Amino acid sequence: MSGITAVFGFDMETDVGSWSPYYRGIQEGTPQLIELLDARDARATFFFTGDAARSFPEIVRSVDDAGHEVGCHSLYHETVGDPIFEIPGVKPLLPEEVPLRLRVATDWVAEALGRQPISFRAPRLWASTTVLNALEDMGYVADASYPLYYYEERLAPYHPSRDDWTQPGEMRILEIPNFADMTIDSQDEYGRDRDQWPLFRTQSAERLMEHIDAFISYVRERGEPVVLCFYFHPWEFVEMPTRMHYGEGTVVPDYFLVENCGPYALEQLGALMELLAARGASFTTARDLAAGWG
Repeated sequence: MSGITAVFGFDMETDVGSWSPYYRGIQEGTPQLIELLDARDARATFFFTGDAARSFPEIVRSVDDAGHEVGCHSLYHETVGDPIFEIPGVKPLLPEEVPLRLRVATDWVAEALGRQPISFRAPRLWASTTVLNALEDMGYVADASYPLYYYEERLAPYHPSRDDWTQPGEMRILEIPNFADMTIDSQDEYGRDRDQWPLFRTQSAERLMEHIDAFISYVRERGEPVVLCFYFHPWEFVEMPTRMHYGEGTVVPDYFLVENCGPYALEQLGALMELLAARGASFTTARDLAAGWG
């Protein structure tokens, strides 16, 4: 592939990730995203948790009717793969649980969509060899989980190994790395400062584009194709509260999770698309990227 290919992935989950039980983002943010994408004749992949798809099948169908891809994002936004860092109260599934949970998640999305999804993204980009083997066995063609900021090696999509999902192999499924600015000398033990989400809304599309341009040059210098895979969430495009009380306690999300959620985020996403288009980028889905990959 020549030029610049951009894959916009929207992770269709509860508001503020695992930190609330609410779905305002999916209900109110999704229509705005469809309108924005369609105005620019761009296609994207919307990765639904099984619970979100079962709760809002009409939104799943609206995404599909608009020509976008519907993918899967686990059952309840649980940790299906290998955690990279600790989050209180968030524990991974046991490896033997993973195939069943992914099968149920896939079935729930399929019930809403009318056919099986064939692209996946793991919550928080925490996948594993067990996850990739399960996806391969279920007929998935693309996985957009590889966190480049952490594993560092894969600058471009690749077919992984059944023995180690971070290494090239003979699997049919295409692994798509998520954008990270690898020109940064990381000061974080996990490399999280290379992961530029959610800079587009905490600062601006222009600021994020500085990192994208650096990455494009970095990849081209190494003779690799330029594929930019991004993750966003529908709740980012609806104003989010800074405190939420439910159940038996109160959640106070870190500032970057909720800062500038709402109209500014939508404006800056549009600006990001314009900046990418000005550099000759084309917008595609995870499914279509896999179909055209060697």
